[in-house]
Amino acid sequence: MRRVRYQVACSLDGYIAGPNDEFDWITPETSFDFGALYAQFDTLLMGRRTYEIVRATGENFRTKQVIVASRSLRPEDYPDVEIVSEGLKARVRELRAQPGRDIWLYGGGNLFSQLLTWNLVDTVELAVIPILLGGGVQLLPPCGARQYLTLTGHRAYPGGMLLLEYEVRQTAKGINKIAREKE
Repeated sequence: MRRVRYQVACSLDGYIAGPNDEFDWITPETSFDFGALYAQFDTLLMGRRTYEIVRATGENFRTKQVIVASRSLRPEDYPDVEIVSEGLKARVRELRAQPGRDIWLYGGGNLFSQLLTWNLVDTVELAVIPILLGGGVQLLPPCGARQYLTLTGHRAYPGGMLLLEYEVRQTAKGINKIAREKE
């Protein structure tokens, strides 16, 4: 079964974007092989806001299937991506069951929060950038769920970035009543 991996850069104080959705604070780590990371995925799953921000930079997601969770984007306006406006939980389960490489939960704290409450996130992989933003888009917005993680890997890079890899413990114990009611 394919895994859904939340692989994201975050500041030391837990933000994945600045107050104006900026990500210019994510400095490249020269010894980190982004190409090798990118090759581990054939599908990118992201929320609407993340998609629009990254698309505006000119990124074309070279040879990857892109799925955007959005209730406002119209599929006919974005023929190169799959827009999922309803049935996201079922669609992610379907993707996980298909053959292929892992699925990169590419961004969006709200989307991460929702998939976490549904037990559809397998790993949380943080590239912690040595900066304190003091505000912005949270790594995990409040979701009413407590989720236990197991550290599976870590690495410190010369520029100060830390890569932390956690496996999500997939137990009903980690999801409380409030989270289940969101379904």
